[in-house]
Amino acid sequence: MKRLTLTICLVMLCCTIPITAQHSSNVPEVSPMPMKPEMTEIWEPEVEVVTPGKVLGDAPSDAIILFDGNDLAQWVSKKDSTKAAPWKIVGDGSMEVVPGSGGIQTKMKFGDCQLHVEFSAPDIVEGQSQGRGNSGVFLQDRYELQILDSYNNRTYRNGQAGSIYKDHAPLVNAMRSPTEWNTYDIIYTAPRFKADGRLDSKARITVLHNGVLVQNNSVINGNTYYVGLHNYPSAHGDDVISLQDHGNKTQFRNLWIRKL
Repeated sequence: MKRLTLTICLVMLCCTIPITAQHSSNVPEVSPMPMKPEMTEIWEPEVEVVTPGKVLGDAPSDAIILFDGNDLAQWVSKKDSTKAAPWKIVGDGSMEVVPGSGGIQTKMKFGDCQLHVEFSAPDIVEGQSQGRGNSGVFLQDRYELQILDSYNNRTYRNGQAGSIYKDHAPLVNAMRSPTEWNTYDIIYTAPRFKADGRLDSKARITVLHNGVLVQNNSVINGNTYYVGLHNYPSAHGDDVISLQDHGNKTQFRNLWIRKL
């Protein structure tokens, strides 16, 4: 009992020694510098200037023009990339699918991008469901943003206009009538792969259809197949953008792209 009492007394005595006395040689802490507005301002490098189009939908100054109504110089046949694009240019400066000729693809390859596409279904309504104004925009030649005449035309929801084909249905149906032009404004992030070829992150896409948000940073679950589940079978880099021949005389105009 005496030893325990002595120990308690020693502990109490130590606790009464002023802490400042033990650390009297330390330099007092300095107060942090007061924040000023300019301390969070970033001036360099200056943001690059890009001149927007005069009219909404026109290409900005840094865009690559894929089709302006004059020729198909930026495109080749999908069946044989050594041959010219087999679609035709019609009187109003648009290009039209020649059914049975096959799809077309860009000469250049792309990854992350901003893509603007204008399209119109055939004026004469023929067929139903997937048989009306069917085509598609394939990012990196694999991931399809569906083009379809979805104006008063019922079909499966993940196959209508604005869908990531058989993956994500659009948030809404913003399709105009067959006699009018539609626009897609696409922000696309390509998939990433690890050094050993394994998938690191899936592709993502945001789409405005006629100015209406229909895909909001949607995850693309892989190659878009007609039959079977979508997947990423192999690693890849930048690749072509292709437009589909699905047997309908779908028309396109004013296509441009910005690399991101």
